[in-house]
Amino acid sequence: MMKYPIILEDGGDGWILARCPIVRGCYAQGETRAEALINIREVLKLTLEARKELGLPLVEHEFSFVEATEVEL
Repeated sequence: MMKYPIILEDGGDGWILARCPIVRGCYAQGETRAEALINIREVLKLTLEARKELGLPLVEHEFSFVEATEVEL
């Protein structure tokens, strides 16, 4: 299993936005931190599967952490 960096941000109106900065187009949201992480994990899994099927690189670039959390697939 590989760990992917996830950035959580305040989306306003009580929502938390989650994104994976090394996988293009990988965004999700949730009303709680836990829900945002569940949602980004699912989006990340589907995005990686699609990129693999299309022959695209799974990871776009390296990322320098300032502060982030991770999900494990």
